Amino acid sequence: MAKYLLLKHYRGAPAAVNDVPMAKWTPEEIDAHIQYMRDFADRLTETGEFVAEAALAPEGTWVRFDGEGRPPVTDGPFAETKDLIAGWMIIDVESYERAVELAGELSAAPGANGEPIHEWLELRPFYGVAPTITD
Repeated sequence: MAKYLLLKHYRGAPAAVNDVPMAKWTPEEIDAHIQYMRDFADRLTETGEFVAEAALAPEGTWVRFDGEGRPPVTDGPFAETKDLIAGWMIIDVESYERAVELAGELSAAPGANGEPIHEWLELRPFYGVAPTITD
């Protein structure tokens, strides 16, 4: 088994087919999107492939070690993950091909007008865990 991180982006990825920002969706469209995500996670829980997931709040702070005392804190001028990453899911699957299959399915979550978003998801293996890529 290999663990992969699926990253949902606000921006930075190629545009989705149904590229309407969530801020312009109706409450019903948002509910349908969230339910799709829950159903997807529930199904992967049943197969033993689900590890964890979370949607991220837009707030964020940069912190670093700076020797003694309180670490410095800033809100920039870095590229802000709060502007880039909307959420994530960790899966534990038998192969790279299965991870790609699941990422493709998750990409079909509904968005505006109930149509699949066809968003690009970033698929990344966990460091130190060799992916099982085959040709």
